[in-house]
Amino acid sequence: MDGTGDEFFASLVPGGEVPGTGLPAFRSSDLRKCALPIVVAAPHGGRSYPASLLADMRNESVRIRLEDRFVDLLALEIARQTGAALLLAEAPRAMIDLNRAPDDVDWGMVSGKPAVRTRNSLANRRARSGLGLVPRRLPAFGEIWRSPISHEELGRRISTIHQPYHRELGKMLDLVRDQWGAALLVDLHSMPPLKPRFSEERAAEFVVGDRFGASCNERLTSISLRYLEDQNRPAARNRPYSGGYVLDRHGHPQRGVHALQLEVCRSSYLCSRLDGPSMRLPALARMLSGMVRGLAREVAAIGGASLSPLAAE
Repeated sequence: MDGTGDEFFASLVPGGEVPGTGLPAFRSSDLRKCALPIVVAAPHGGRSYPASLLADMRNESVRIRLEDRFVDLLALEIARQTGAALLLAEAPRAMIDLNRAPDDVDWGMVSGKPAVRTRNSLANRRARSGLGLVPRRLPAFGEIWRSPISHEELGRRISTIHQPYHRELGKMLDLVRDQWGAALLVDLHSMPPLKPRFSEERAAEFVVGDRFGASCNERLTSISLRYLEDQNRPAARNRPYSGGYVLDRHGHPQRGVHALQLEVCRSSYLCSRLDGPSMRLPALARMLSGMVRGLAREVAAIGGASLSPLAAE
């Protein structure tokens, strides 16, 4: 990740491992320093590419399309400003998609595999679309890889990246819930600019996903949308992004753990080419930090706790 000399980033705890690099698969906050009942995560912002992975790509520029480009910097700044807990993926989505189930695999791209059958029809559809656990193809790029992935390599990526990441996220949410009575995951993603549905409409700049009410208390979803509306930032709910495996696995409102996916238009914080941060990123982080603080007050109320005045500011 860029900015590794930053003191706040340096305080994050490494976990997992990106095979072939010796680098951590993710970094997470020390929860003793968590000031809010919120965990901010960025599962698609990782940029630690093994040389062997890049060599097997037909076109290296596909990386920019697969990544939620520099959304990790946005998440880092939100956590810095608010005191929310933070979980940042370092492993790239091209290697393994942390927002996909472990059985969401296009087995046609895996060599030496055992006979495997998945009962997850949604996983089947995602894998067939080319964006399963290991992405296979993208529109305008076609096939991503020069050769199949071995079954052993797939298992290695699952055991060193996917499983440790989700164990860590589950542990963080449980600890926050135990402290505050409730916890909220804000799963931060970025999206390409959307098109308006009709000529007079402003296209949504943000999409708040809650799995159509399954992963989060309705009040928290409503607070998010109302805050963005008050900021004059057009937002949509669940369309076209309602959330994925992360919300399905970790969003359990009945157990006091809530989860929202927040998609941010890349033009809101990236340069005109959408491949690098712009000067708009700090302002966007400040705006979203205000939303996180508002959500934190409501999460604490749901859990029967209260925030300190400093944390609520």
